[in-house]
Amino acid sequence: MLGFLLALTPAWGRETDSPPPTTDETTPQKQLPLDDILDKVEDRYTGQGFSANFYQESTLAAMDITDTASGNLFVRPPDRMRWEYEQPERQVILTDGETLWIWRPEDNQVMIGRAPAYFGDGKGASFLSDIREIRKSFDVSLEPEADAEPGHYRLKLVPKQKEYDIAAVYLAVSKDKFIVDQVTTHNDYGDTTRITLADFTFDQPIPDDIFDLDVPPGTDMIQMDGR
Repeated sequence: MLGFLLALTPAWGRETDSPPPTTDETTPQKQLPLDDILDKVEDRYTGQGFSANFYQESTLAAMDITDTASGNLFVRPPDRMRWEYEQPERQVILTDGETLWIWRPEDNQVMIGRAPAYFGDGKGASFLSDIREIRKSFDVSLEPEADAEPGHYRLKLVPKQKEYDIAAVYLAVSKDKFIVDQVTTHNDYGDTTRITLADFTFDQPIPDDIFDLDVPPGTDMIQMDGR
């Protein structure tokens, strides 16, 4: 399973913090049209990249099992993402949009595969590395305000060209800063993955070596897709 838990903090300072969706926000804000919301989200995410902490819950409906994970996310447009997990076990998931690397230090192995198979159709919140993909790849609708977390818009994303098993992705977008605080993915089998993001840092250069995978000599390299 690609989801586990991490709570690292970047070495550089944070400029913009946005808490995860809560239920105690009381200040009413005007419901903007969908296109205006998307414009403001694109403005927020168009830049050098961002980092954030994350908390993830993955539920297998058929088995009624929920796994939790936390960590830190680093993103550089248009295609670089690094997910660092600390709990329940250390691992690094790195992608350049085409190739996926999963490093599991405790198992002394790196698994290599095609990124679309694991991040296609919105899996793994891949559109956060190129926010314009939301309009390009999804039919987007604005959910009723009553269904959204207080202080947030709720957007529903349905893949325009379905290649994998994603049924829909829901975004919680803060009304004050237009930050995506939560991404909830539903597949055709009733499984869900909810990623809650917080402690954002925008528009600060992320060191190049963050997107390198420096594994120890002797690490097993395993191809996941027979390439």
